[in-house]
Amino acid sequence: MKVPTNLLYATSHEWLRNDAGHATVGITDHAQHELTDVVYVELPSIGATIEAGQQICVVESVKAASDIYSPASGTVTEVNDALSQDPALLNTDPYDKGWIFKLRLATDADLSSLKSPEQYTEQLHSL
Repeated sequence: MKVPTNLLYATSHEWLRNDAGHATVGITDHAQHELTDVVYVELPSIGATIEAGQQICVVESVKAASDIYSPASGTVTEVNDALSQDPALLNTDPYDKGWIFKLRLATDADLSSLKSPEQYTEQLHSL
């Protein structure tokens, strides 16, 4: 499984890319692999305020529906509308074109509870 080294990871298999207080969030390669073929993404609402660990949207695959949790607290500033037309982007490009939403972070404190790429890789090896 691909684990990019420039991201932080939640135990629940979401990734976060922090860019000066603005975060891009998606699901990991492991998560998309477990879901199999994604057929629908229920995107969060722009302007929604979310707490770290709170369910924010749902991804549906041919196998199951899965809740997606926010890895950090903040306000949703953007959603990836391309997923409405092509939800399979989560399968084909989970770390780039398959991002789900962007947050203006409420605090950087949440980031300290996320896993480094090395810690996330260890988590995957223990599954």
